[in-house]
Amino acid sequence: MTERLKAKDNKSGTRDLPCCTLESVVTVDERGQMVIPKEVREAAGLKPGDKLAVIMWCGTEGACCLTLLKTDELKELIREKLSPMIKDLV
Repeated sequence: MTERLKAKDNKSGTRDLPCCTLESVVTVDERGQMVIPKEVREAAGLKPGDKLAVIMWCGTEGACCLTLLKTDELKELIREKLSPMIKDLV
């Protein structure tokens, strides 16, 4: 697995830098399926039955990048963003 870069954080010592790394190359089969390698699944904490949201990043030439996000994490992000509005409505 790729070694993560470290940076100094003024408040708490060191922290991981956000970064993108090429972890593996996968092949899409004739049914549109692909296998996420075991090392990547383990590093991402993916387990059988986990649901992933597919987020497509588009540029001027069309789709350029796909991001997979655990739906549980997506629900939490949405809840964090919407909770102030919900509190205001109640």
